[in-house]
Amino acid sequence: MNIPKTKFSFPTTIFFGPGVRHDLAESFLKENLKKPLIVTDKGIASLPFFKEFIDQLKTQGLNVTIFSDISGNPVKSQVLKGVEAYRSHHADSLIGIGGGAALDVTKAIALLIHHPGDLFDYEDEKPGARPILGPIPFWVALPTTSGTGSEVGRSTVISDDKTHIKKIIFSPLLLAKQVFADPELTLALPASITAATGMDAFTHCVEAYLAKGYHPICDGIALEGIRLSSQYLKKAVDNPKDLQARAQMMMASMMGAIAFQKGLGLTHSCAHALSTVADLHHGLANGVMIDFALAFNVPVVPERFEKIAEAIGIKPQTGEAFISWLRNWKKDLGIPANLKETKFNRDLIPKLSALAFQDSCHGNNPRICKEKDFEQIFREAF
Repeated sequence: MNIPKTKFSFPTTIFFGPGVRHDLAESFLKENLKKPLIVTDKGIASLPFFKEFIDQLKTQGLNVTIFSDISGNPVKSQVLKGVEAYRSHHADSLIGIGGGAALDVTKAIALLIHHPGDLFDYEDEKPGARPILGPIPFWVALPTTSGTGSEVGRSTVISDDKTHIKKIIFSPLLLAKQVFADPELTLALPASITAATGMDAFTHCVEAYLAKGYHPICDGIALEGIRLSSQYLKKAVDNPKDLQARAQMMMASMMGAIAFQKGLGLTHSCAHALSTVADLHHGLANGVMIDFALAFNVPVVPERFEKIAEAIGIKPQTGEAFISWLRNWKKDLGIPANLKETKFNRDLIPKLSALAFQDSCHGNNPRICKEKDFEQIFREAF
């Protein structure tokens, strides 16, 4: 099957397909923008494709500068350095290249260019939070992983430097103006990162489908994202150069991020706590916890798990069969079966449980989860 270049609007304009990155400069020139700040992480900045891409942008008429001081779990100080880089370059726009960290930092930089005060003044649902009403610079996203779907997301997640607690800033104005989703940019991802980011996409789809509330549009997108992930993630892990699998996982990643505007659940609350306490990669944390967390939900929404099992193509179509399949799938993908395999300190369970309970994601979980429930889930995960 050939993968054609395609243009979607949903509502972000998405250019999808192998090689679409080469069309990016044309979009900037059409907007009369010539001085973008490129935001990426140090790992991406060192790759051969990145240098080639930068050289191409310069040849096509763009005056670019690079900001790459970004870690896996980005913190506010990195955003502030990015704002300084934007102003020093007298930039007129931004290009975010990378996984969720780089794209989240790009959004946060874009916010602060024309919005005064502290970044966390704009934290979602914070009492007295400042509204996001000012202009946002033109920015585009080039994802290099298939996991967070941050390229089509309306929020940015940035951690406090001291506490490492994640803060969510949300507004439709933060959406990228355009997305260049080029699966060729994921071909060099190692198997472990492919698996971890892919589990993030899968978790987004599953938790969005299970989330409380009426949203058939998101439900339909989530189920198709579940089907694509279950069919293509293992292929992408086993054969990194499989462009078809890479393209389908990139689509599943975007579908997960679109679907979870409906909400997420307790798996993400567990994962956010693990990232805070142990600096564990977000996708990996989701992958470790997903079966233990979702088993907690099976009794209250069995019909939803039947639909998930149907989308994956497993029988019997029950929640229990899905959890069993999920554990085998994790093993096939090389995801740790439990927290013990990550060498996590069991004595930190009370701290983990408290942080997970404070996290907002489980507010949309189909089953109410108290702090003692989180503690039990983490203990089972050992």
